[in-house]
Amino acid sequence: MIVKHLDSAATRLMGLDGTDFRQPAGEPALLPPDSVSWRVFRNPVTMYVGGIAAVLLELGEPRVRHGVWDHSSFKRDPAHRMRRTGAAAMVTVYGARSQFEALAARVNRMHAQVQGETGDGRAYVASDPELLLWVQATASWAFLQAYHRYAEPLTQAERDRFYAEARPGAALYGVDAPPASEAAMDALMMRMRPQLEPSPVIEELIAILRTADILPRALRPVQKLGVRAAIDLLPPEMRRQLGLAGQTLRPTERMLLKLLARGAVRFELPSSPARQAEARVADRGSYGSGALATS
Repeated sequence: MIVKHLDSAATRLMGLDGTDFRQPAGEPALLPPDSVSWRVFRNPVTMYVGGIAAVLLELGEPRVRHGVWDHSSFKRDPAHRMRRTGAAAMVTVYGARSQFEALAARVNRMHAQVQGETGDGRAYVASDPELLLWVQATASWAFLQAYHRYAEPLTQAERDRFYAEARPGAALYGVDAPPASEAAMDALMMRMRPQLEPSPVIEELIAILRTADILPRALRPVQKLGVRAAIDLLPPEMRRQLGLAGQTLRPTERMLLKLLARGAVRFELPSSPARQAEARVADRGSYGSGALATS
């Protein structure tokens, strides 16, 4: 009974009510179950920390910041926006390919309608390839780094494979050449760093995420810890550039997060997207040997 209640609560928290990853029966996802992405995305603790870290990096870029803050519900209802974003991430990795293709098409239509000017008069449109690349790449970086730091260390080959696995999904979102390795991601971070800047919006977002109704009241301390962990995850030079220097975790807090993340690996709820998707693709004939699909 306790597991059933936890399962139901987790489904609501992730915005997955009504999403059935068991259907259509037998249809493969974009990536096979033995991919690094399936392993990384099934950890809710590191996905939470990584998701916030990705948003902080995205909002550091002025054009992305205006596109997100001025044209979405993030400020009005951050819990709903985070759940929607988390649900989209789950569909990207675990959803049937047809389900993900439909989602990507909807997102692309919405992006085509988002345009405006930054405070200093620079025009932007959400479908700009450079902005799409930054949003996609920072999400990959943050999810990977959070998992690598708190759930389990990944080898260099596994980290490079994770980036390579993101390419088919990124292409459907209009990102033609995402980083295909950790070295390529490091180069992108270095190239984009001069464009990042502090903003009151980032400070406002952090304050909202600490107090918004995202996790149940009993888990609010964990919610606040996750926000600090997301800031701590950012490279030191980028923390300084975004005006977040000094906001780091204590060693005891890092240890607590490791315990939570590793506990999430050992105790997975029955209706998790990964488990449902595993049941859907139990007949893996469509994958052949299970090798990575690259197109």
